[in-house]
Amino acid sequence: MTVVDTVLARVPEPLRDLLLKHRELLKFAIVGGTTFIIDNGIWYLLKFTVLVEKPVTAKIIAIIIATIVSYVLNREWSFRTRGGRERHHEAALFFLISGVGVALNSAPLWISRYVLMFEVPHVSRLAQEVADFTSGAIIGMLLAMFFRFWAFRRWVFPDELGDKSRHATPPDDPVEELGHS
Repeated sequence: MTVVDTVLARVPEPLRDLLLKHRELLKFAIVGGTTFIIDNGIWYLLKFTVLVEKPVTAKIIAIIIATIVSYVLNREWSFRTRGGRERHHEAALFFLISGVGVALNSAPLWISRYVLMFEVPHVSRLAQEVADFTSGAIIGMLLAMFFRFWAFRRWVFPDELGDKSRHATPPDDPVEELGHS
């Protein structure tokens, strides 16, 4: 039994049906949670070591690395039944949209640091870190996430371009199996 099987087996029936109905969004959210950890892990590593004076640069580097991971996971898992474009075209659209996502993600941090001046010496170190986390890891991430989900479904992995043979669910997909049992 896979991890997804185990988790979904413990979810009450009405919620399980809702999750199965919106499995694409659920998969996108799981990918997002994974890349959230990657993004913030790299951001804090860079921010507290080699890019101490450049937190926005550190955030942008972290977002770019997380975006590469996101492409692979979304292409191969979240939106695997969508698309139909040539890979290079699909990847170009993905990274173009993700570039807008980088701007949306970093804008609240930039505003917090350089417009609102939530940085040392104007505020305490604790206030700076809380403001950085709130603006960079929560507000920016949410803005970018909603934009990316909408844009990926609309332009990068549109359903109307999907290869109908890709819509056939492989027998080893536990989410699909649970939806049919």
